[in-house]
Amino acid sequence: MSLDENAEIGAPGYALLKAYRPFPGVSDELLNPQGNVRPVWRPFLNHLSSLTSEEISDRFARGNQYLNDAGVYFRQYGQEGANEREWPLSHIPVVISEDDWQVIAEGLVQRAELLEQVVADLYGDNRLVSEGFLPANLIAKSPEWQRPLVGIKPSSGHFLHFLSFEIGRGPDGTWWVLSDRAQAPSGAGFALENRVATGRVFNEFFAKANVHRLAGFFRRFRDHLVDLRDESDSRVSILTPGPLNDTYFEHAYIARYLGFMLLEGEDLTVENERLMVRTVAGLRPVSVLWRRLDAAWSDPMELNENSHIGTPGLVEAVRRGSVTMVNALGTGILETRALLAFLPRVSKHLLGETLKLPNVATWWCGEAATRSYVKEHADSMMFSPALSTALPFASAQTDFIGKDFHKFHQGMLETWIDNKSDTLIAQEAVTLSTTPAYFEEQLVPRPMSLRVFLARTAKGWEVMSGGFARIGRTEDASAIAMQAGGSTADVWIVGGKKPAKDTLLHQTESPYFKSQPGALPSRAADNLFWLGRYVERAEGAVRLLRAYHARLMETADPDAPLVSQTADYLKKIGVASEDPVPDALIAMLQSAVSSAGKVRDRFSVDGWLALNDLSQTANGAKRAMRHNSDIPRAMGLLLRKITGFSGLVHENMYRFTGWRFLSIGRALERAHRMTDLLSVFTEPDAPEGSLELLLEVGDSAMSMSRRYAVSLSKATVLDLLAMDGKNPRAVLYQLTDIKDHIDDLPGETEHGHLSDLARSVLQIHTSLAIATPETLNPAVLSELRDQISYLSVELTDAYIR
Repeated sequence: MSLDENAEIGAPGYALLKAYRPFPGVSDELLNPQGNVRPVWRPFLNHLSSLTSEEISDRFARGNQYLNDAGVYFRQYGQEGANEREWPLSHIPVVISEDDWQVIAEGLVQRAELLEQVVADLYGDNRLVSEGFLPANLIAKSPEWQRPLVGIKPSSGHFLHFLSFEIGRGPDGTWWVLSDRAQAPSGAGFALENRVATGRVFNEFFAKANVHRLAGFFRRFRDHLVDLRDESDSRVSILTPGPLNDTYFEHAYIARYLGFMLLEGEDLTVENERLMVRTVAGLRPVSVLWRRLDAAWSDPMELNENSHIGTPGLVEAVRRGSVTMVNALGTGILETRALLAFLPRVSKHLLGETLKLPNVATWWCGEAATRSYVKEHADSMMFSPALSTALPFASAQTDFIGKDFHKFHQGMLETWIDNKSDTLIAQEAVTLSTTPAYFEEQLVPRPMSLRVFLARTAKGWEVMSGGFARIGRTEDASAIAMQAGGSTADVWIVGGKKPAKDTLLHQTESPYFKSQPGALPSRAADNLFWLGRYVERAEGAVRLLRAYHARLMETADPDAPLVSQTADYLKKIGVASEDPVPDALIAMLQSAVSSAGKVRDRFSVDGWLALNDLSQTANGAKRAMRHNSDIPRAMGLLLRKITGFSGLVHENMYRFTGWRFLSIGRALERAHRMTDLLSVFTEPDAPEGSLELLLEVGDSAMSMSRRYAVSLSKATVLDLLAMDGKNPRAVLYQLTDIKDHIDDLPGETEHGHLSDLARSVLQIHTSLAIATPETLNPAVLSELRDQISYLSVELTDAYIR
């Protein structure tokens, strides 16, 4: 490559390419076979070369900060278990011309039609097996073959609605399909986040680069799913395995982005052969379910009996046609690697066409003639389990090149192939094309594969104009997976004219109407309720710890009466006063994070970040604490962050039913804790200073001085902290808040009468409202505390169970 050959990119662009050495015999996305920069890359390369190294670093940091702020992560598995890791963005996008992309799109649409016909036959007439196009034992032995689904026709008329394909470019520049993903294709949400992050890195250039947008693809798919509902009041939902799944972030992100409910198996039940979601307003129908859960785990009654994350009876609901599954149960059979060996011939049989986008050459070793050919060419082939559904390069333990086998097992490969026979496939050892990555202030080539997404819409299959690129960590293509240290990149499809502005929102001239609020699943209500309780519980512990350590510093005597009683109280609620940042406090905040994590689709990004920051601050304080004198300051910092989080949620969260459960949890915990504190620290033999401590913990010392002209007394403290309906720290204020929220919940009245929960709240509220400070002795307060505590049980009985 010479500067003259690439004169259009300019000298700075050429300087970026000094270290760019394409691998011999490998196609490259940046450079054509003659070593010149492809025309579609030249504008971007000129823009990149106009930036200094410091500017590039700052911009990359901007993209990383966005991903960190948005909470994007992936779960990495290792010997120490699963850990959440920062999203590994390769900031240089993969740039593909509109014309090249059209070729890819046409080939993948054809392939999607082929897969639809294949899976329809496998669960229908099964002619492909009976006529010899597919081996019977290959299908029958596959764990993805779901016999209970045989003969069931999808109510929508289609088995497949959302697909992804892993593709790579071979040495001759031809794109190859490496893997078909039909079970529960992942990555579309991450592709959106990659786009936002990369768009922020190159914001000026991106705005004028004629890059195809992604929002229209999701809008048309969303509209199609909504149109598939059998009734206007039924719902479209997304089924997730739960927060421990490695792509849970994406499930929550897509649910929030499209406005669908995110459900787990326990949220659903089948009643009268219909799929229903448990909500706080009772059972509501779900007629379209976008499944992000492997089929085998979705119904323990008819599929995998060991599943604890499925919904009993789901298959029967599918059988009765009351729910459309996206994709249909059993479609994971299409991911079987061995099928790649037969699809070229099946395409000619079913479509009368050769594959426009061929898959990587594959041989199933279950036939003698094929085994003979494979053994002759074994050194140049990659071997994998025939029934594997894993992505290529996903596991070095199961995928290996024949010549590498020879290094360790000289002369044993042919015998091994014979022994494995029908459980083994051989594939052409794919040499992936390379794409630029930024390393040490230079562009360097790295192996790449693309994940491309297709969605069925009202007009047929549509290909997302872009995708999700996997970028190798080194020159070794086997290190392309994120679990192996690989990264991801945005994919830009660049056209000759500016694309039309497209968003997820409809632009319509039809009359405006106000939509009804969505139903709140009972599990989500439970997590929001406990999120409110855990955060408030942590705040109460922090306030009490701060008060305790301040008095300990004043007296330097842990046996002083008030210090000792406060330590005893902390011990009673499970908080060790001798620890600067007690484990119990850390556990409270972790429980809050866990509850919030289970409702990520209903939680704002800012709220999630604030809560994680709070938990991390507490952990950091525990590690960094050196002197007892630092404890009050550390507690003050935690308190400010807790109240900041609570204020953020209160001010920004829409007043849906979910907000009410969060608020009820917070109010109930505050009322319970304050009542308990009052019952202990207003005892006749309470140590001197107890009333001042109550005012400090109740954040009401200033209100006391303004509210009462008389000197401090037990009566005034009880009046202010128990009975004052205008003091946000008072018990009565919290009970009023709970009562008002419950008045707005579904089922507050039953046949014109108050529900049991509403009646209990009213009784407790009334008994406190008509009390006087003189009647609020410790015994009465203890009874009141127990009544408030029992409201949690009644709330659970009414809305959660």
